[in-house]
Amino acid sequence: MKIIVAVKQVPSRDSILKVNAGGQWVEDTDLTYEVNEPDAYALEEALQLKEKHGGEVIVLCLGPAGAASTIREGLAKGADRAIHIEEENGGRLDSLGLAKMLAKAVAAESPDLLLTGLQSDDLGSGQTGVVLAELLGWAHSTIIMQVEKIEGGIRVKRELEDGWFQNIDLPLPAVLTIQSGINKLRYATLMGIKKAKSKEIKKLAAEGAGSTATAVIEKIYPPPKSKQTQILEGPAKEVAARLAEKLKFEVRVL
Repeated sequence: MKIIVAVKQVPSRDSILKVNAGGQWVEDTDLTYEVNEPDAYALEEALQLKEKHGGEVIVLCLGPAGAASTIREGLAKGADRAIHIEEENGGRLDSLGLAKMLAKAVAAESPDLLLTGLQSDDLGSGQTGVVLAELLGWAHSTIIMQVEKIEGGIRVKRELEDGWFQNIDLPLPAVLTIQSGINKLRYATLMGIKKAKSKEIKKLAAEGAGSTATAVIEKIYPPPKSKQTQILEGPAKEVAARLAEKLKFEVRVL
């Protein structure tokens, strides 16, 4: 199987984020970056499919020159080669603009599968995978927990609400968005890191980045902080029931 995995470079999870002077993004001068965690699970699923069925895994990344470190990490874990679409503002493109540039690179490779993470840790729109499928005209499914190769295509297990799952048979080629946590992520070995240095990274120029954006971030700001105290009075059993209801439906922690 020939599998492409779309990965994104995002700010590290322990980064201290501050709104920049323009109020349209975070101040990125001193930020450190890492691979988007949901995409790491997509890569792991691709590597496991390759180990079972053979083939090739290609890492596809749209981002600035600094995203090369994220790409190398994917190669060190076992991907065969990579494609880097260099775009300094790729992280702020809307889902359609991003998908248009990725789709062109994907179509040129004619893979059997295109895997993405469920969503990105920075913007979290969860749209890029399904928009890619529409642009490519391929079958797709989301929130994937398991992928199995069958005669004539694949069988996938989707996570639904309230502990329910759905099994679907799809023809190839197909686009899948992988649920985080479906497998255990591997670490890059020393040998893998050494081999990554000699693996191919094909660089492509971003085309039409400015003209493809249909959504623009006008303003970002920290969520407002507020404090509210409620005192529940009455019999203990009644108060406990009301507290549980508030925690479940208002605070949403149960």
